[in-house]
Amino acid sequence: MSDQEEPEKPRAASGGTSDPKDQKNPRDQKGPKDQKNAKGAKGSGDPKQGETAADDAPQGGGDDEERDQPQTAWSARRDLIDHSPRSMHVGDRSRFGGSLVGHDQHGVSGGRVTGDVIMGSKTEIHYAIPGLSAPASASGEVPRIVLERLAETFVADEEYMAGLLERLRSDRVLVLSGARFTGRHTAALMLLHRLGADPVRTLVRDTDPASLAKEFNSEDQARGYLVSDLATRRDRPLREPHLLAAKDRLVEQDAYLVITVGPTAVLENDVPKVQWLPPSAAQVLAAHVRTRTDEETAAKLLDLPDVVEFLTGDHQLREVVAFAGELGRFVAGEIAEDAIAQFSLISLENQVQEWFEEDESAIHLRDKAFLVALAAFDGGPYALTAELSDLLYRFLQETENPTRVPEVPVFGTHIGKRLQLARATRYEEDEHTEWGPVAQQKARFLDERASLVLLRELWTGHPSARPALINWLRRLADDGRPLVRTRAASTVAILARTDLPSAMALVIEVWATSKLFRHRLVAVNSLTLAHLIDTPNIPRILDDWCEGDDERRRWVGVRSYGLIGSERPEQALAALRKAVRRLYDNDQDLDLEIGRELAEAVGLLLLSSAEERVLAELRQHLDDDRAVRDLTLAGFVNACGRTEGDERYGMPLVLDWYARAVAVGSASAYGIPYLWRAALADLRTTRPALDVLKAWVLIADRATATEWALAALLPALVATPEDHQRLSHLLRTMSGEDGKPPPEVAARLLTTLPIR
Repeated sequence: MSDQEEPEKPRAASGGTSDPKDQKNPRDQKGPKDQKNAKGAKGSGDPKQGETAADDAPQGGGDDEERDQPQTAWSARRDLIDHSPRSMHVGDRSRFGGSLVGHDQHGVSGGRVTGDVIMGSKTEIHYAIPGLSAPASASGEVPRIVLERLAETFVADEEYMAGLLERLRSDRVLVLSGARFTGRHTAALMLLHRLGADPVRTLVRDTDPASLAKEFNSEDQARGYLVSDLATRRDRPLREPHLLAAKDRLVEQDAYLVITVGPTAVLENDVPKVQWLPPSAAQVLAAHVRTRTDEETAAKLLDLPDVVEFLTGDHQLREVVAFAGELGRFVAGEIAEDAIAQFSLISLENQVQEWFEEDESAIHLRDKAFLVALAAFDGGPYALTAELSDLLYRFLQETENPTRVPEVPVFGTHIGKRLQLARATRYEEDEHTEWGPVAQQKARFLDERASLVLLRELWTGHPSARPALINWLRRLADDGRPLVRTRAASTVAILARTDLPSAMALVIEVWATSKLFRHRLVAVNSLTLAHLIDTPNIPRILDDWCEGDDERRRWVGVRSYGLIGSERPEQALAALRKAVRRLYDNDQDLDLEIGRELAEAVGLLLLSSAEERVLAELRQHLDDDRAVRDLTLAGFVNACGRTEGDERYGMPLVLDWYARAVAVGSASAYGIPYLWRAALADLRTTRPALDVLKAWVLIADRATATEWALAALLPALVATPEDHQRLSHLLRTMSGEDGKPPPEVAARLLTTLPIR
């Protein structure tokens, strides 16, 4: 029960029936040993103890350090689940692999992102309009054979095209607006071709709008003109007089002009423009495939599962055309079928490379910073992403020119244009907060793999950006918002999957050795999520840290094992036992914070998908030695304090587990009472265990299902007269809520106790 009030401090490391939000002083929670050892202990949670100036982490200091407190493992796990990106759990808590209790997941392992998405490939795809190799910005005549080839595969809404043709025929000038790679350039050529405006001449995109009319003269044989992506600026916008002057010259030589512009083009309000409506990817693919093979083969190709899957994604028309070319090569036997399956990922990689390789005239540094921020905060609130992208923009400017004062425009690109560039979408969805769900305007890539590919490309393909990125991540780790800190961790996890040594040395180890708990928690989440996406050697790192001499790294290792240990529970528990024995070997140097972390790690493992194996392992080693016994019982009581949905009066998770175990006759039906009897009989855990039982009774007073489950458990907890005396005293003397008389359910439960 995460919100349960405790009438007195526990005397052992049950620590943990409450989250930091519910406690005034989390440092009062003790480790596996008695509280008498607390005096003079290191690492008890007070940041002033056991520190050296050399260990200071970036951005930490002053009052901020005084307020720094370790968040309990349970609430930290909840934040990790709530705020991790969809690329790591696809918005479904089941990706974290916990045991299903009330439609919630209580472990943090099990989700997987396939390695090929992270590691990817470096295959190049060159996009080009068949027969038109010159770039759109070049000037010259378009060969008629090129126009005829384009006409063979061109598809569009014919009614819409007819309207555009009529408008071009009457006005002589048509401004066609649309996003890049939507086929607007080809559409412009087809409009001129269908009007019979041959030959067609393309003009350079840098043509000054004011000088546009001068490009046409009677000596020119061209009857069709095209300006693709006319370059406009705030000091030289396209104005209506420019179009009127051009129209006069075009009428004189019986010619036509089409100008294509992008969403960010600077046009005066009175400039008439038409929005281009591109055809669907399926239409374009079918048209191009049919020119490469016969109708029957084309139909079979279009029905291939990999082709159907490709069409469900978000792909530019140039990518669709290139994909048609790959299908043609497949039919010819030049490539294998797996190349068809990989095409979507390869095209995404090429898009990401273009974003970072384009010069400033195409994609501004501020927009590149936004792309990186969106990769880190994919599916997060747009305003937050934009805010933190500007912070990254400042760091990137400092990297480019350390002598220049970083500048960030107050008002920049419109959200719609920005997301269009990023091939992203905006939507509304609830965001988890400590106050409950809050509706937010969010943004995410249309392709969920984009964030993984983009961060990999940034880290490995553009190492000069690393200093700015690292400074940015360190600043995020200091942010007060759990979402921001979690996304800093998820970003580093992807970097670690790409280049583990660099990510460890430059980021994770810096956080892991920080004196600030919030930094160490980001290191925990980084390692946890890195393991989630199949980064090798993470358990080996945790083993070394749990057994090492550095107390801060040990803290990180222990907490991380609580999150990922369900995949290898026997090994995880063995590592935790080694750590607690090391803790007990030197009473004068007892780290109570590590002790509490060890107990909470055991509690998390008990509530993971490996619950049965963990319980069996705990029973087997309960009596190994004093240190292990304290750890086992403290961890068990910690787990018993957790409720469904972290609600104060939610069903206790361990009690629900017991009810299910009894129903199916599993070993847990005997293991859970066994540990309960041990916890109640041990002087170090008696008080916290009774406090948990009291809380269960108060929940049972409100929920019949809890009462029935508790009524089934209580008889199994009585094996001796002392057991009966202890439980009957609790049920007879406990007070109700706010000091009220004992709840009626206590009397009913008292009747279930057998007399010994």
